[in-house]
Order: sequence, then structure tokens, then C-alpha cells
Amino acid sequence: GDAMAFRISITADFYDECGEPKYSDFGLSVFDGHDSIDVAAFSQHKVEIGAEQLADAHAVLVLTPKITAESLRLASKLLVVSRFGVGFDSVDVASCTQNDVLVTIAKGAVDRPVAEATIAWMLALNHKVFQKDKLVRNGHWDARSNLMGTELRDKILGVVGLGGIGSHLVALIRGFGMKQPIAFDPFASAEVFDSLGVKQCSLDELLEMADFVSLHCPLTEETRGLIGPSQLNLMKPTAYLLNLARGGVVNEDALFDALSTGQIAGAALDCFVDEPVTTPHRFGDLENVILAPHSIAWTDELFRDIGRMSCNSIVDVLCGNLPHGVVNPEVLEKDSFKAKWRRVIG
Repeated sequence: GDAMAFRISITADFYDECGEPKYSDFGLSVFDGHDSIDVAAFSQHKVEIGAEQLADAHAVLVLTPKITAESLRLASKLLVVSRFGVGFDSVDVASCTQNDVLVTIAKGAVDRPVAEATIAWMLALNHKVFQKDKLVRNGHWDARSNLMGTELRDKILGVVGLGGIGSHLVALIRGFGMKQPIAFDPFASAEVFDSLGVKQCSLDELLEMADFVSLHCPLTEETRGLIGPSQLNLMKPTAYLLNLARGGVVNEDALFDALSTGQIAGAALDCFVDEPVTTPHRFGDLENVILAPHSIAWTDELFRDIGRMSCNSIVDVLCGNLPHGVVNPEVLEKDSFKAKWRRVIG
């Protein structure tokens, strides 16, 4: 593009080895019709974005790589990091703020698909879908009597984190004849609980009562290791744990023990402490778990919606509009950010 072009970088993990997009639509059409925009993918995928990769970028759309203080060392022109998703534990937000870089997330875009995926897993656990499938594949028909499932009817869903996803989940679950859902969320108001028809309780109460403990909280210093040995100890032996949040919220050693000994009935895990998992995971040795590579909710609709939202946030920053889902809004008030924006946008 010309010298005044606004350069948007995209992390390399959106593309395959041949440089072809891996996903049919992740929102780039939002940039069409803006002739002053140059969009280019990083030539190389790095677990942590390199300083040289951001040296000339005005904006970056990030799928999985981490952004650290070192990533920002040369980022004198960078105005916005648009995180493709809602978690921002992979981004050093404090460093971004210090360096006059806005951080945005696709707030709301993931609510429906993650909630739906959670229900898919609740049903799969309850009906022992994988174990029954295996019986037929292995010709063990008569073992079916030992694999009685249960229904969602009269069960209690316990939601840890009643944000967008948790709220969608309790709304979608209506119609299954479950008991009143319960939730633990120190940040949700009493009005939110009331409007959703959800009973507010402590984490310990939730763990004692719930038939499904579903984690939908961000990974923060407060939530790291939130579910450890003593928490798993409170759960019913018939209860299931679902983690569609972040691996670090659960103590994996404690969970592995609880699942191995039948202390709880089972689990469904979309995320792990160490990702990506590129060698067979020890949880794979267990019969009572369902696993996915941090993508159980990945759908065409999800990528389209997150993409459009994330790319729109970038366009908003260019146009001087307030973008959606800003994580560090205090940056907008900084004179140094305003000066940088004027310098870059001209």
C-alpha cells in the first residue's frame, strides 16, 4: 500500500503452511472498502509474538500467541491489540497500557457457541456417549447393562462465573426439566441472579450441591487453581466437572486423582495447563473424561462473529470511535495515546 496505509498484522496461526486461510470466514471482509488498509499475516508462527513482528504494525489481530512486554519493545506505532476471543490471559495488559496500546476482546461473540458446546458435553457425559460407542466398536454389546446413564431431569447445574457464557448457558438449559441452576460469581449483582432465575451461592455450597460443575470464569490470579483437592473433595461422587474456561483454573494433579479413583463421576475438558498438547495427554488414559483441543466451541458461526467483531474494533480505533470490548479503557484518556493516534493516523 501507499506510505499512509494503516498496517494490520494477523498472527500466522490463522493460515496453513501454504499461506492459505485455515478458516472460511474470520471477519477480514470488514476491511474491504477501506483502501488505506494493508492487511498481512506474520510470516512465522511464534508462541510469543516477537518484537520485530510488531515494529511496523498499527494494529494486530491475535489468535493464540502471547503478547509480552518484550513483544512491544519496538511497537512505537501500535494502537490496538485485538484478541480473537474473550480471554486475555495471554496478553500482558499492563505492558500494553504502559505502551499506549488498546486491548480489545470479542465480548459477547462466544457466548452462544460455548454455552451450546457445554450442553453437548453435559448430555454426552450423562448418557455415556463415548463409552457406549466403544462397546459397539469392540463388539461388547452385553456390557451395556453396566453403563446406565442418567438424565438432565431434576439435576442441578452449578455455574462458576455468571458472565456472558454462564448467562447464556442457564438460559439454553431451560426445557430439560432441571432444578433451579446455582452459580458462584462474586462479581455478578443480585439483579443478574434474579433476572436469570439463578440461585446465588458460595463456591463450597455449589460444589456440594451441583450435579454438573461448569467453569466459565477468566483465568486471573484469583481463579488460578480455584478447583483443587479440597474443592474436588466437596463434589458428589455422581457429579461431573466441565472446564471450557482455562486449564489453569483447575489443579490437574488433583483432578487426575479424583477421576482415577472415581471420587467424581467424570469430566469434560477443553483446556489444559500446558497448551498446545502435542503428545498424548495422561487424561486420555481415563475412561470417564471427554477431551478437546481448546476448540469444542469452534464453529463457522463463532469464527465469523468473533472475526467481524475483532476487525470492527480495529476499524473503530482507526476512525477514532470507541471500540467494542476494550479491556484497558484508561488508555483512551492518556494524552500520550492521543498524540500517538494523531501521529499514526495523521
